[in-house]
Amino acid sequence: MPTNRDTSSSFGVRRRRVLTRVVHRGWRWVQEAGSVTAEHPGRLRFRSIGDGTRLAFPQGTVFGERWIELGGHCIIAEQVTLTAGMMPGLDLGPDPILTLGDGVVLGRGSHVIADTRVTIGSDTYCGPYVYITSTNHSYDDPGQPVGKQWPRAEPVEIGPGCWLGTGAVILPGARLGRNVVVAAGAVVRGEVPDHAVVAGAPARIVRSWDETEGWQPPLRTPAPVPVPEGVTPEQLLALADLDEV
Repeated sequence: MPTNRDTSSSFGVRRRRVLTRVVHRGWRWVQEAGSVTAEHPGRLRFRSIGDGTRLAFPQGTVFGERWIELGGHCIIAEQVTLTAGMMPGLDLGPDPILTLGDGVVLGRGSHVIADTRVTIGSDTYCGPYVYITSTNHSYDDPGQPVGKQWPRAEPVEIGPGCWLGTGAVILPGARLGRNVVVAAGAVVRGEVPDHAVVAGAPARIVRSWDETEGWQPPLRTPAPVPVPEGVTPEQLLALADLDEV
């Protein structure tokens, strides 16, 4: 015969399971309701926001929306900061300050700080905690605290099709070409040509594409086999199940 303690313990477990389901369902509802899209911008009034673009909830710090342009089908993860100008409430003139092209992905916890012009090209993907800024502290006067000295600002341009790994930092004045790969944790300044791979702090080119020789130094791993045309997602899932058998 079960004791009162067993009955109480069983009831507590069931109650905890019910509460867990309720909390998770409630949080999913909050995430859906709090996300920002062109149809449901909430309090945010961007200069433009394209179809299919979504800012996940909860958002990070966002201000200067009148000077921020978001292309179509962008994915902006949770806690991403997007700012135009040094602080809210400034008049930044008639032109956009921060522009994201179509299909840009900003990973969780990333920051894009645009005190002057910052452009991110279409189909550029950023891993989590990427930091892109057009402004850096100055330390010209050794007698003044660095944080109280007027900062320097230079435009940043990131070309289309780039990949920025987790924790990468893009400094003021950086200009990345097309399809550039930035390794995780790299700190990029200056100009990076098309089809280059950079790594380190400060970042340097560790691999580049040559029209005649291909990748130099050569890639160490074979190219992935593309999915044949006509294969459906259901068929791919079925193949994955077979691999696990």
